[in-house]
Amino acid sequence: MSDNCPNCSIIYKIYDVGYVFIATETEAIQQKLLSMPTLKESQLINYENEQIITISYESKKMLKSLLEPLQDLENSDKDNIAIAVNNVSNASYLHFIGYPYFHNHIHYEKVLEYIYHGELKVALQPIIDLETNKLLGYENLLRTTMPSEIGPKELFETASITGTHSYLDKRAREEAIKARSNLIPPGVKSFINFLPSTIYNPDFCLQHTFSIVRKYNVSPEDLIFEVVETEKVEDVKHLKRILNTYKASGMKVALDDVGSGYATLEMLRELQPDYVKIDRKYISHCEADITKQQFLKKVVEIAEQLNIFVLAEGIERAEELQYCKNIGMHYAQGYYIGRPTTQKKLISHP
Repeated sequence: MSDNCPNCSIIYKIYDVGYVFIATETEAIQQKLLSMPTLKESQLINYENEQIITISYESKKMLKSLLEPLQDLENSDKDNIAIAVNNVSNASYLHFIGYPYFHNHIHYEKVLEYIYHGELKVALQPIIDLETNKLLGYENLLRTTMPSEIGPKELFETASITGTHSYLDKRAREEAIKARSNLIPPGVKSFINFLPSTIYNPDFCLQHTFSIVRKYNVSPEDLIFEVVETEKVEDVKHLKRILNTYKASGMKVALDDVGSGYATLEMLRELQPDYVKIDRKYISHCEADITKQQFLKKVVEIAEQLNIFVLAEGIERAEELQYCKNIGMHYAQGYYIGRPTTQKKLISHP
């Protein structure tokens, strides 16, 4: 009966006024629930040959109060509880989801509503060719229309907690491709972030992205899909399969934050990305740090052997830019070059 809904593609409807239904297959847990003060007026009804608890509520605030005591249950008990809501007491069909997910859905309802229906924007940060100083492309960064209330960091944190990161990641990719069709001319590259964990089957999950590329008539050669810096890869073979699926469709791939976390030099040999982006901590004041210089030279050396382009992230000073250029890095981005902007009038295109 319970659906933990790890990657729901539709928002779970919570009515302002209605009935909450609580199901468990364990009689002992049911008795615990019936003994709770907030549920003392509840009733047992028959649903699909099972006895489930139901009680009415007159506001979402009241619904939260009714279910508040469930937080004190043991985690093992919580895992055996499923919740559904409806606006009628005798619904012929109820969509039950696991209690932990339901609790998070109520707690983060405002942000979840924005994830599913809020207006998303894309900020573009320029990336330049260090040899010619000309524009290579832009990294696409997700933004909201109400950053003081709900920012992109809160969106992704909430999506991770509530299991909706797959849907948000898909929306972010679509917004990036749509923004490109409106703002960026052919030949200028777009670096678009993605979360590997949201793509459980690349042959299936990426079809939506590929259809959006076709819909907006974007050349696959202008797209570089980039593993985001916050993602910790546990299954390297799965990530490699995702990258190869992008490549097979004519797109390029990038490994972000090399030197930080999972993105080690060994991963370059294993994954063979088209681009690698060096973590900011190795770029900051690199012209005066021998340890950083040794690491950066090693990356450039390996990348040259593997025909991988190297991009320095977080350039904030002229000295950093010059050093990266001197040791043979190909591209760079950072505040010294240009801050992310949502303005339609961007810096001059080559």
